[in-house]
Amino acid sequence: MSVLPGPEEKAASVRAMFDRIAPRYDRVNRLMTFSADQRWRRELVERLAVGPGDRVLDLACGTGDFAEHCRGRAAQTVGLDFSRGMLMAAGERTPGLGLWVQGDALRLPFADGSFSVAVSGFALRNFTAIEPVLQELGRVIQPGGRIGLLEVDRPRNAVIRFGHSLYFDRMVPRIGGWIGRDPAYRYLPQSAVYLPAEQDMVRMLMAAGFRRIQKKRPMLGAIQAITAVRA
Repeated sequence: MSVLPGPEEKAASVRAMFDRIAPRYDRVNRLMTFSADQRWRRELVERLAVGPGDRVLDLACGTGDFAEHCRGRAAQTVGLDFSRGMLMAAGERTPGLGLWVQGDALRLPFADGSFSVAVSGFALRNFTAIEPVLQELGRVIQPGGRIGLLEVDRPRNAVIRFGHSLYFDRMVPRIGGWIGRDPAYRYLPQSAVYLPAEQDMVRMLMAAGFRRIQKKRPMLGAIQAITAVRA
C-alpha cells in the first residue's frame, strides 16, 4: 500500500514526518545502514576536497551529519532544513557549533555565490521538485564551487538488485517500524520513485550551470554519490 503523499500535500507531509522522527533519526539510520552512511558521507566530502577557506551549505541537513564532517576539515558550515525538529536535533547534537537555518530548498535564503561547496544527503526524493532545487544550488554556489549529492539508487546487476530489493523494500520498513515506531519508514523505499533517471539528472545539473559531473555507486550500486563543479 502506497504511503506517498499527493503533490499538493508532499511538502507539509514530509516536514511533519521528519519533525516526528527527528529524536530517533540517527539511531535508526545507523542501524539500517550498519553505520555505512557515515562512510559514504565522509568519502564524498573527501572527493570534494573540502577544507579551510570553504564555506559549505549542508542542504536538507537533517541532524547535521555532513556539516559535522565538513567542520572536521576546518570548513565553515551552514545547515538548512525544512524541518524544525531536525534542526533542533542538530543543535542538540553539536551545541554551539555551526549555523542552522530553517528554510525551503526551492527558495534558498542566501545571496548569489554565497558558498564554495554544497552537500546534500538522501534528500532529493523529499523535495517537491528537484530541478528548481538544482537551479537554486547553481545560484548560491560560486563559479568553480563544488556540489556533492548522496542518494539511494537501484543496482544494475539483476541478482544484486533482487537482494537489494528484499532488504530495501521489505526489511527497511520493518526495521524502521520496530525501532522508530513510526510508519514513516515505509515512505523511504517508496520515495525512490521520485528520483530522476541518470540522464535526466545530468541534464538538470547542466541546465543549472554545473559541469564535470561524476557519479560513483557505493554499496554495489545501491547508493549514488554525484559530484559536479559550477561553471
